[in-house]
Amino acid sequence: MRTEPPRTALLSGVLVLVLAAVVASLAVGSRTVPPAEVWRALFDAPPGDGATAAHHLVIREVRLPRTVIGILVGAALAVAGALMQTLTRNALAEPGVLGVAGGAGFAVTLGAVAGLAGSQAAQLGLAALGALLAALLVYAVGRASPLRLVLAGTALGFVLAGISLGLRMTLPDVFDTYRFWVVGSLAGREQVPYLLPLLVIAASLIGALVAASPLQALGLGTEVARALGSRVRRTRITVLVLITVLAGAATALAGPVAFLGLMVPHLARRLAGGSVRLLLGLCMLLGPLILLAADVAARLLLPTGEVPVAVVTAFIGGLVLIWAVRRYGAVTL
Repeated sequence: MRTEPPRTALLSGVLVLVLAAVVASLAVGSRTVPPAEVWRALFDAPPGDGATAAHHLVIREVRLPRTVIGILVGAALAVAGALMQTLTRNALAEPGVLGVAGGAGFAVTLGAVAGLAGSQAAQLGLAALGALLAALLVYAVGRASPLRLVLAGTALGFVLAGISLGLRMTLPDVFDTYRFWVVGSLAGREQVPYLLPLLVIAASLIGALVAASPLQALGLGTEVARALGSRVRRTRITVLVLITVLAGAATALAGPVAFLGLMVPHLARRLAGGSVRLLLGLCMLLGPLILLAADVAARLLLPTGEVPVAVVTAFIGGLVLIWAVRRYGAVTL
């Protein structure tokens, strides 16, 4: 009971930062809009014409969907990373070890070869299907233990990446299609049918919170978890499904966003202590916070145009990875 007030204050403080990032995401861009104007754009009737009407249109039709996508994609990747690290007890694990990103990229490449990836909607469907099939294959090979799971996912990712690279190098048209998808970005994602992936992510985040208690018991060891009445096999399968759906939907929607699923759980774990539920709750807030902040920075780094958000997260994530390796040394939590 003594820990509840600090946890409430912690979550409230992070939530305030997330709201600030949301306002910045809506206000900052090629043309910065004052927060008061953002408020009117969201809740007031749009004016007939003029610069104000243009601002309202940009905020409602472009920046608002982009921000919503950023919130759910950031939460999905962060929670998937936390689930992966907790399940495998590996401090350096991240959703990519299930082969999700490799499978999504391979499917987009094959779709381009077959002429099926001509639109963003088609690329979204291909990426989701490829991520799912890759994760199923990894689980079929490595389901015996978390270590075999990681090894199978890493091996499959390298194999699919190699085949995809060969196809792209020999077929320039395939490369042209692939290069627009492979750079993870939130720009232009509002133009694809994003409602279904976002609903899937939202449902999976709720499922992750439900799975927190049995996963907490599993973290104590298989025998202890069984002694506490936890169904170990069911818990592992459930968590793997959640990781696959969260990472697959996020990757299909925004492209590969590197390191977010690795660095956010590390930051959240320092605040959450040993509570898996609090860890997941913090990841649901810190993931959107970092992704939206990186997206805002990506809009401002260049005087014209913008940098893909995955470039910014990769730079930050590289520093966090170096810190994590120096801190943990071994990979076991």
